[in-house]
Amino acid sequence: MSVKYKDYYKLLGVERGSSKDEIGKAYKKLARKYHPDLNPNNKEAENKFKDINEAYEVLKDDEKRRLYDQLGPDWEHGQQFRGAPGFEGFNFGQGGTYNFSSGGGGSGAFSDFFEMIFGNMGQGGSFSQAGSAFGADPFAGFSTRGMGAQRGGDIETNITLNLEDAYRGGKKSITLQGSGGDSRSLEVNIPRGVKPGARIRLAGQGRPGLSGGPAGDLYLKVEISPHPQYRLEGSNIVYTLSLAPWEAALGSKVRVPTLDGEVELNIKPGTGSGRRLRLRDRGLGSGANRGDQLVLIEIAVPEQLSPAEEALWRELAAKSNFRARA
Repeated sequence: MSVKYKDYYKLLGVERGSSKDEIGKAYKKLARKYHPDLNPNNKEAENKFKDINEAYEVLKDDEKRRLYDQLGPDWEHGQQFRGAPGFEGFNFGQGGTYNFSSGGGGSGAFSDFFEMIFGNMGQGGSFSQAGSAFGADPFAGFSTRGMGAQRGGDIETNITLNLEDAYRGGKKSITLQGSGGDSRSLEVNIPRGVKPGARIRLAGQGRPGLSGGPAGDLYLKVEISPHPQYRLEGSNIVYTLSLAPWEAALGSKVRVPTLDGEVELNIKPGTGSGRRLRLRDRGLGSGANRGDQLVLIEIAVPEQLSPAEEALWRELAAKSNFRARA
């Protein structure tokens, strides 16, 4: 069986010594250009998309790239070269033969060239090459089972929620913008108490598969927008409560907002500024990992005093034994 050599570097338009980052950028640019969603019923674009995916599959992986680069010093001549150790006798495109014992030979999403060299790790296929025992080859542990249908890639994007939606959860409609300017709407079930950084998985909503393979998944990474009343500390929701000096000194009962509605909070006499009071299970998260609402006490003083108020403050200052500083 004749096998045509594939220059993966040329397919991606990169130099042989290119970095992973350069290879990744080249792949993304070409993948957007030839993606089947943007080129419906275009067989040439579909084949190009498969080629660049195959090239990226090899060059993004350190081990596969190392093995591919071992094809010998005359790699640039493509179809007529003598390979590195383990490739003796191969004459790509010029009558070199190989036999699969794993089925699927060459009918999968990747080319015969890829399957001959790499196969599918750990699937139990075997390899024999005419005129060579293949001995202690550098591909020990690789098999040549056909790749078959190829699963589509996963996609990750951000979703920004307000604090109320994250706290309560429930269904939410979102619109995703594609790289080609297209858009689609999805209904997402937001878990109750979801925290920033969590990932919501939407099965089958990622990139379409190839050769009948399943679509990948879509992951929504949660971000929570700033709130005018609350801020987050991990799973805890922090609310700053301003008290008048006499409320803090004498104690009082104060109505405090929470995301479940107002509650009455008992302020003990002598409560100082900076103290934190805890309202259990009113934060983000769920079950044993659910956070609390923390009420941060802040003593507020009047910016302006009437003559009568000033007189009372001066009287208090004169009579009080309290000292704020040692």
